[in-house]
Amino acid sequence: MPSVIEALQNRSSKRAYLPKPVEAEIQEKILQAAAMTPSGANMQPWVTYAVSNKEVLKKVGDAVIEKMDAGVAHDQFIQYYPVNWVNPYKKRRIITGAGLYKLMEVDRKDNETRIEMWKDNFRWFGAQTVFFVFTEKENINEAQGVLIDCGAYMQSIMLAAHEFGVATCPQGSTTEFGRVIAKELGVPENLALLYSVVLGYEDKDAKINAYQPKRVPLTENITFIN
Repeated sequence: MPSVIEALQNRSSKRAYLPKPVEAEIQEKILQAAAMTPSGANMQPWVTYAVSNKEVLKKVGDAVIEKMDAGVAHDQFIQYYPVNWVNPYKKRRIITGAGLYKLMEVDRKDNETRIEMWKDNFRWFGAQTVFFVFTEKENINEAQGVLIDCGAYMQSIMLAAHEFGVATCPQGSTTEFGRVIAKELGVPENLALLYSVVLGYEDKDAKINAYQPKRVPLTENITFIN
C-alpha cells in the first residue's frame, strides 16, 4: 500500500484507459474515503454524480462536442482558468501543452489534431467511469470558500483511487461546459458543476500516458519564514 507521500509523488493524470468501468464497490470505497475531506463549518458542499453508464457518458460528451463544433467557447457556471494569463503561470501552461504535443508528435500548427485531442476530454479518454462534482449555486454566490473545499475533495478522490490501482484525470475542461453537462445529466436546477474526474484502468501501452509535466522547484513558490 503506497504512503500518502508516495501517492502524491507517483500519481499522474492519465489520458488513455482500458474499456473497463471501475467496480461499484471500489467507487464506494473511494467516495467513502473522500467524504472525510475537511470543509469549512463541516459543510461537505460536494454533490457527486458517479457515472459508469456508457450511453449516458456518450450523450454528455457528444453534447459538449456539438457545442464546440458550433463555435461555442464555453457554457459554464464558474470561470476556471484566468481571464488574463500572466507569468509565470502563462509560461508554465505553454510548456505543459508543448511537452504533451511534442510527445504525441503533433505539430504546433496542426490545429485540427489539437482540437481532436481536446475533444478526447469529452470522450473521457476511453474511460467508463466519471465523477461529476457539483455544489449548490448559493454556495458560490459571492463566495469562494466552497471552491477550496471541493478542490480538496478532488485531491482526496484521486489519492484514494491511486490506492486501489485506479488511474485518474481531473478535468477543468468540463468546468467550461458545466451548464451543458448539468442539462444532459438532468441534475436539479440548484446545482452547479465544478469539475469532473475521470477514473479507470490505465492503458499502459498508450504513449500519451508517459507524459508527466515537471513541477517547479520549491524556491519558485515557497517562502520560509523561520
